[in-house]
Amino acid sequence: MSGAETKSFDKPDQEFKQFDNADMYHVNVGGQRLVQIKLQPGWKWSKDVKPKIDSDSASCQANHIGVIVKGTVCAKHDDGTEITYTAGSAYSVKPGHDAWVVGDEPVIAYEFGGVWGE
Repeated sequence: MSGAETKSFDKPDQEFKQFDNADMYHVNVGGQRLVQIKLQPGWKWSKDVKPKIDSDSASCQANHIGVIVKGTVCAKHDDGTEITYTAGSAYSVKPGHDAWVVGDEPVIAYEFGGVWGE
């Protein structure tokens, strides 16, 4: 068995689409799950995700670690702090936030830890 492995998001191990304005594709490589996330302009966690999940919280309680390669996202934490990340940025967003696409450009991000790596 080789010590190297490659997979394409064009042929994901799992396509996960249950939210409006968002597509997610999972691949497992080297025993780790990586997720390609595509968000459309207008996507917002509190509008597109929260109504479809069974959550008592007003904000996303997941931890996200990734890299954004296209577009811009803003995340606002429950304490009022905001962070904006854009193409070329690595990010970590802790539980207790809302997030949304900024502008008219779709977002493509890859997450490899946090909620997906736990």
